[in-house]
Amino acid sequence: MQALNIGLASLISAIPQASASSHSGILSAHFDHILGTSMDLKIIANTFEMAEKAEKVVLDEIKRLSHILGSFDSSTEFSQWQKTMHEAVPVSDELHSVLQSFDVWNKKTSGVIQSAAEEVNQLWNLAAKENKLPSKEKLVEVAAKANQAHWELGNGTATHMTDAALRLHTFAKSYIMDQASEKAIQEVGVEGMVINIGGDLIVKGNYTEKIALTDPRNSSENADPLAIVALKNKTVATSGDYRRGVEINGAKYSHVVDPRTALPAEEIISATVVHSDAVTAGALATAFNVLTIAESKALASTIPGTEFLLVNREGQITTSDNWHNQIISTENEAAKSSISMVNLKEKVWNANQELVINFELAKFEGRFRRPFVAVWIEDEAHKPIRRIALWYNKPRWLPDLRSWYAAQRASEIDVTSITGATRPAGNYALVWDGKDDAGQYVNQGKYTVFVEAAREHGTYQLIKQEMNFDGKPKDQVLPGNEEITSASLAYRNK
Repeated sequence: MQALNIGLASLISAIPQASASSHSGILSAHFDHILGTSMDLKIIANTFEMAEKAEKVVLDEIKRLSHILGSFDSSTEFSQWQKTMHEAVPVSDELHSVLQSFDVWNKKTSGVIQSAAEEVNQLWNLAAKENKLPSKEKLVEVAAKANQAHWELGNGTATHMTDAALRLHTFAKSYIMDQASEKAIQEVGVEGMVINIGGDLIVKGNYTEKIALTDPRNSSENADPLAIVALKNKTVATSGDYRRGVEINGAKYSHVVDPRTALPAEEIISATVVHSDAVTAGALATAFNVLTIAESKALASTIPGTEFLLVNREGQITTSDNWHNQIISTENEAAKSSISMVNLKEKVWNANQELVINFELAKFEGRFRRPFVAVWIEDEAHKPIRRIALWYNKPRWLPDLRSWYAAQRASEIDVTSITGATRPAGNYALVWDGKDDAGQYVNQGKYTVFVEAAREHGTYQLIKQEMNFDGKPKDQVLPGNEEITSASLAYRNK
């Protein structure tokens, strides 16, 4: 094992990926409100029509399994089963398998993986609402309630044993992703696929994906990553405290909890695990947030093929012995060798400042495709100087982003996968670091931020806002519209 005490600074600014324009059978689709978060789906097939058919298989399987394993819908099989008590009830193979996985991993992690961790989360959510820490007595009470055997499994049956609040999300997401991707990869003409739900990814088939690991201290969608890994027929899962949690008396507490003590995880702020099995990767990513580093190393050593990267609160990174075999080069040689020519009379962008672009895409009932979105920066001469983000599913639809297309942005589009802790559905944060597309800092002055959205069979919307980047931090709230319900700019010190 190795421990690296490095800063969580930038590694690279872009990840070269296979372009959709170079393969007629590549589909890149984006959905919000899938399993409570967002989903990115990439399918590589012999034809685009074959890829679209596989996409439908994925969506149908997710819908089917969600109706079995979901916790928030009272009509799901799991919800209906929870209404029973002390009765051996016949259950589906899928529900039985997930309940059994909880039993196995509860034992492997000495009680860290626990379906009744929901009891602990509810306690801390209430504490945040009251802005008051739970008492020691309440912590002991909730921990005792959580740490029980909540079911008994029989041959195709499950007996509900307690009244504790239960949720299956620790395994449900990984299990559903694995089942959906395995079913889709069997479709005729499908060569490979990547499914990314809330920052956990599965790569299947004859395809290698480059995946960016989110920096827990700078978790915007386009921020420089901690590292880049290249994976084929593997899963990468990340769990951390940087996107969700509660705040009490000004202090933040992780949503990842230790059900044995009813306390939030403290030492580890992000855990990333690579493994060939999706459920294993998901379970370990959660457990490694709670266990000590020594305990995580010991557990990983008992599970062949486990590679991990842990980040603690001080920014120290600890990896498994063979983690380096997953890493690809992250140095931007072009940026390193380029020479910046600037007018000395003009002030250059302060490297200690950044612009954060926050926006929320409109929520519609049921699952839905994220609209095509382009975000970029133009100077006072109306020249595009930096592409921040471009989300699309097929090049033929790019002209629908009228302003972006008119600006003649680059035709080869990168399709990037990012692994990071689950973020709220529909909410996104992008960062402009003050550099142009060549990797050089621009001069201080006035620039215009463009956020453009167009939805297939929907509307076209454009938000643009000029801001003076003069070194003085400022905030700007932008008007929402039918596709982008809210947006804001924050020019700030890092």
